Amino acid sequence: MDMKELSMLMQQNGIVGAGGAGFPTYAKLNENADTIILNCAECEPLLRLHRQLLEKYAQEIVDTFHLIGEAVGAKEVIIGIKKAYTRTIEALNSVIGAYPEVRLGLLDEVYPAGDEVVLIYEVTGKVVRPGGLPIECGVAVFNVETVYNIYRAMNQQTPVMDKLVSVVAEVEHPVTVRVPIGTSIEETVHLAGAATTPNPVYFIGGPMMGFIGSGSQPVTKTTNAVLVLPESHYIIQKKRQKVSIDLKRAAACCCQCSMCTDLCPRNRLGHPIQPHLFMRAATCKDVQKPDIFVNTFFCSSCGLCEMYSCFQGLSPRTLMAEYKAGLRSHGLKPPQVVPKPVGEEREYRKVPMERLMARLDLTKYNKEAPLDESAVLVRKVKIMLSQHIGAPASPIVKQGDTVTAGQMIAEPAKGLSVGIHASIDGVIKEVSEKYVIIETQEGRAGK
Repeated sequence: MDMKELSMLMQQNGIVGAGGAGFPTYAKLNENADTIILNCAECEPLLRLHRQLLEKYAQEIVDTFHLIGEAVGAKEVIIGIKKAYTRTIEALNSVIGAYPEVRLGLLDEVYPAGDEVVLIYEVTGKVVRPGGLPIECGVAVFNVETVYNIYRAMNQQTPVMDKLVSVVAEVEHPVTVRVPIGTSIEETVHLAGAATTPNPVYFIGGPMMGFIGSGSQPVTKTTNAVLVLPESHYIIQKKRQKVSIDLKRAAACCCQCSMCTDLCPRNRLGHPIQPHLFMRAATCKDVQKPDIFVNTFFCSSCGLCEMYSCFQGLSPRTLMAEYKAGLRSHGLKPPQVVPKPVGEEREYRKVPMERLMARLDLTKYNKEAPLDESAVLVRKVKIMLSQHIGAPASPIVKQGDTVTAGQMIAEPAKGLSVGIHASIDGVIKEVSEKYVIIETQEGRAGK
């Protein structure tokens, strides 16, 4: 399969990055990519989805990744994986011998090893310029579940209509389940048994970069995990803080120790992001050096500064995000800058995952969440038309239509976009510019 055919297959089958912002995968295919990297770093604490999937389907995923490499003409195919994932590494070693261009890039158990800029440096030694794209370094990075979805599209003619989601923390039986896209978060959580805390809060995504959600919101193509946490938990309280209060606390408490900058993963790679200088300038309303504010564009929002580094409990990441949004709203774009050389001290400023989990009060939740791909029965799904970066898909169904699982219900729009598919058999109950609701009386998952 050549690159054009593979690109069309990805777009029509709705394949996007299965996590993060959901960048359409077909747009990553580029003949300038001499290196492709499979990201199995499992960046966030408590998450196990990718290592479990790669362990179970090592042959299928490696073979598909090899084909992607052939399609783009990559000379090197790297699987970035943490040394601690021994079972997955054993599974990979049993199959990669058949692919001479494939090698493992072993990573330390640190955060944020899965940040693609960090990952690229760790396994290739290349530094992506501040604000730049990996392809500028001749690199393309793919998510494990994304590649498995490509395998399913190529070999089983199955579009993206379900999602693997880890349900962990305050639940009876932590588990990783495959649910139809559009299933409510509450229904998904129930698959892990009852919540073990009163008034549980659903935290969507990883504890460092996720957000507080509601039980009624739907699972999307990028929903990796749901953490069920008590209202009093540190992560929940931190997320509920008001930005105005964060700014006042920073003005009162920031001691300019520079720990936020010293441990900043992007700063350690030579990017011009200096959270401690930003905190000083923002709290003192000092605009003599505007570059300090403009350089917030280069923050990756990994959250290390405010969730780990700052012993005053301040929120550099949150405040920088506010400033970035303000700059964008006024039409500003990231400047073109050249990174400084990577410092030797970087190796000694990595944050161990074990220490991060302890600091976040998550160690007690660090338990197995077995992969369960049994069919899940749901009666209703709410499928969002924008589950990816780019233009929302355009609905091609109307209220009252009968659809089957896997049928396209929204086609790719002009520009950067992908198709959206029905995740269950049923009847279209509502179509809007933002979503499509499907209901089925039988409650079958439509698989």
